[in-house]
Amino acid sequence: MNSGSTSLHGRTSFKKAAFERFSTVRRGLVNGLQLGKNSSYDFSKCQFDESYASLPGTFRGLQDVEEKKERNRQLMEGMLAPNPLSVPSIVSTVTTDSITNQGMNSFTPMPARIRSHSGGQGSSKKTLEGLEPIHPALPIVKTPSERLSRAGFVLRTILLMRSPQMIRDRKYHLRTYRRCLVGSEMVDWLIQQSPMTLVHSRQQAVGMWQALLEEGVITHVCREHPFKDKYLFYRFRDDDMGIGSQPGNAEKKEAEDEFQDTLVILAQIGPDAMMRMILRKPTPLRAWGYDRPPWLMELARRLQQADIYNRLNLSCRPMERSVDDLEIIYEELLHIKALAHLSTMVKRELASVLVFESHQKAGTVLFNQGDEGKSWYIILKGSVNVVIYGKGVVCTLHEGDDFGKLALVNDSPRAASIVLREDNCHLLRVDKDDFNRILRDVEANTVRLKEHGQDVLVLEKIPTNNGQRQDGAPIHYNYSVSTCTNPGEVCPYRRGYSVMAGSPEKMLEHILETRIDSKQDEADTFLEDFLLTHIVFMSSKLLCPALLTHYHADIVQATEQETIDYIVNNKRRVIRLVCQWSVIAGSAFQEDAIITSFVETLFSAICDDCRIYSSLQDELANLERVLHLVRRMEEEQAHTWQVQRQGLGEFHRSEDDTPRRRPIKATDENIFKVYCADHTYTTLRVPMSTAAGAIVRAVSEKMCLGEDLVLCEIKSTAERILFKENDICVTAALSLNGRIFVSPREHLDALTPIPEQEGLSESTASIFELMGSKEVAYQMTLYDWELFNCVHEFEFIYHTFGRQKFGHITANLDLFLRRFNEVQFWVVSELCLTNNVSKRVQLLRKFIKIAAYCKEYQNMNSFFAIVMGLSNIAVCRLTQTWEKLPSRFKKTYAEFEATMDPSRNHRVYRLSVSKMQPPMIPFMPLAIKDMTFTHEGNKTYFDGLVNFEKMHMIASTIRTIKYCRSEPFTADPPPPVKNISEIRNYVRNLRVIDNQRVLTQHSHKLEPRRT
Repeated sequence: MNSGSTSLHGRTSFKKAAFERFSTVRRGLVNGLQLGKNSSYDFSKCQFDESYASLPGTFRGLQDVEEKKERNRQLMEGMLAPNPLSVPSIVSTVTTDSITNQGMNSFTPMPARIRSHSGGQGSSKKTLEGLEPIHPALPIVKTPSERLSRAGFVLRTILLMRSPQMIRDRKYHLRTYRRCLVGSEMVDWLIQQSPMTLVHSRQQAVGMWQALLEEGVITHVCREHPFKDKYLFYRFRDDDMGIGSQPGNAEKKEAEDEFQDTLVILAQIGPDAMMRMILRKPTPLRAWGYDRPPWLMELARRLQQADIYNRLNLSCRPMERSVDDLEIIYEELLHIKALAHLSTMVKRELASVLVFESHQKAGTVLFNQGDEGKSWYIILKGSVNVVIYGKGVVCTLHEGDDFGKLALVNDSPRAASIVLREDNCHLLRVDKDDFNRILRDVEANTVRLKEHGQDVLVLEKIPTNNGQRQDGAPIHYNYSVSTCTNPGEVCPYRRGYSVMAGSPEKMLEHILETRIDSKQDEADTFLEDFLLTHIVFMSSKLLCPALLTHYHADIVQATEQETIDYIVNNKRRVIRLVCQWSVIAGSAFQEDAIITSFVETLFSAICDDCRIYSSLQDELANLERVLHLVRRMEEEQAHTWQVQRQGLGEFHRSEDDTPRRRPIKATDENIFKVYCADHTYTTLRVPMSTAAGAIVRAVSEKMCLGEDLVLCEIKSTAERILFKENDICVTAALSLNGRIFVSPREHLDALTPIPEQEGLSESTASIFELMGSKEVAYQMTLYDWELFNCVHEFEFIYHTFGRQKFGHITANLDLFLRRFNEVQFWVVSELCLTNNVSKRVQLLRKFIKIAAYCKEYQNMNSFFAIVMGLSNIAVCRLTQTWEKLPSRFKKTYAEFEATMDPSRNHRVYRLSVSKMQPPMIPFMPLAIKDMTFTHEGNKTYFDGLVNFEKMHMIASTIRTIKYCRSEPFTADPPPPVKNISEIRNYVRNLRVIDNQRVLTQHSHKLEPRRT
């Protein structure tokens, strides 16, 4: 007994000592956070050592009991008298509004309680620079918007109607939570109730619920978590306030009618809500150190080093941005105008430090002129006025613009005041410490190679995922770092470095030395990006001689064996690069006369070298295959294209007698009409690459016209587009009903459209309605696929940078873009020329069904064209027609409009496409917009060096297009019909009205304006 008593007493003493030790640590942490930097609390009393790891499970039980007691005590204090001091980290800056907003939640323990600010200062002169981000679990507005309040009412009512068991009292850890739901069950329910075309994934459903949470329509029962797909409890606002009631019959009927529209609204705003939630999450050391006083930063480091932070398992552990979160932020940053010029590494760094701010009231002063610069801002939503003393408002900045950077770079006071111009402005903020750290990191990770005192290659070090930087900040992305010959020696000339800029010759040398012999990493796209974009900075006229120079390069002051090895390896690299070039460039490689001559020269050289170096036999065989492809392309005859109503048309028959379109080449002949002011015309037959100046001279000679002639396009709207002397392939770039005219410059005003430019005169609905919707969609997709496959990747670069600069045509791309407009105006023309309301409703249903089938075939180009046609002002104003459309089709169309939502750079569309597998036809105008955005937002050259970061972004868009058609189109055709040839001819020869004014007039005749 004595022994047992001693043992029991020993265990009791140990538990008591352990409990006291834990209480000391906990009090030190909590008191320090509450007292702030003015605290005189001695943190040396806290023992942060490894001995805590040896504490038994009984101690952890005591820890749980102590935590519950502490939380109950704080709960009671909060109920009796909400105290600003109970919210740590804002002792000196907390406002009455923020306390009121937090209400019962003020007791929730957190390491650095983040204040809730909404910009509700009105026109107050108090500035808001440097505010801490709103915690992701709290709403960003004081009161929900009317739209989302209604959405919450609809969802709650439908839940109580269809799944009333989901909203009930629940017990967890001996505590009862009234009228709550489980997060994972809410996601399941939303996916079950939503059509598959609207909610694609659980992540999307989470975003829809988060949209409600960030406006306070739903809330976590303890205000500790944003919406998560987990076993967490959430309540609707009415239930949380204790005013929830059972809906009546009238309310149930209203909710049923509005349910689908509510889902569409939430699907549209869900991605943005998810982005804001992620941006409101802190990174680990940001929560513990970067925006904290030095004593607290040191405390955080000691906690992390001793691993006590994790073992305490405190409920106040801050949420952190995960790797997936950072990737989502990074993808968002790619489309922000103010950041377009930054390198990939800098954007990834910014993803980990950006802070989200929301301000509710217009007139709020963000900072004043003369204030110390603390942050750099980017406008995510809304606008701000730039105000200078004595001058007033000097300019207005909008979404995508940035401000405040100059004061950080120069370490100078603010040069102007910033006043919010709109309500509910959303900003991204980079604080000064993070800004300066990123600048230091960029400089430290940049390697500049010089020749003759000039930079020739700028490399950026790619970090490995070793968990932390030297300053403790986390690294969230990972690339492999290769080494040099000596083990352990990191070589800046190997793949551990990314090329940021360089001279064309030095980048080519870098490729030959680092990218040819070594095993290719899928994440390393430098070689492919160089070959996809070299036409911008190193044309074949420069690249081919440079490759020949490298092929014949020799080495001095080396042994005989070293010399042989160097020469053979050098020649092998050049041949392999040429073979990869032929694969990546495809027909552009084979059609280039300079490249053809270069390949023949190189082939002769390697034939001679094989007699000396037998190890080059494999390279000889590979180059011979390339030469065979080049010569076969030379033997192909040119084709003739004629300008018709539907564009350039020419087909040849394959063995199975199926029409297949050939790509248009610069050497092909083009037949078209050129009109004069009196509508007389002449027909020309010239090569596709003929310049506008040559066309004018040919017409003048043929029609005996005078001098000072100009070539122009006259559209059906009578708009005139003048062609420059060096414009090429002008016929492919014509508008749908456009025609080419020639006239003396002083008589341009006399030019008018010819009668046939008016387009379609009566509806073809009588023919069209006999065609099956699925067959029409299938034939449209086949034709679009032919046009899409004819477009070479280089045409995107010619189109973006200007075809005149390269002297190459973009006829195939022009025709594909023209097809989009053709389908769009076809929809509008047919509806506006159908006089009978019932037939218009039938036609409307048919177009919605065709759009659905196009989406099923993954033809997003025609899908967007049809839906945009239906949303044209001449169609959407036909209220009598839309009112008679069945509700099922209205809901389908609403889902289509949600997919078309342009917010956040077409995020919904991009999310949908990311889940598709090739073959697919992308929304081509958006791809053009992406490339134009990249081109105009980034310089091509910096200090005489090629900006290869820009080339990476251009190549990324091109790779996406290549991926879309990386597989052949093999969709199952619909059941065969008798009129298949009629359907095929119809969809390939659409006639349209492309004059918006005429279409609107037809629309008003069908349904006059209501007075």
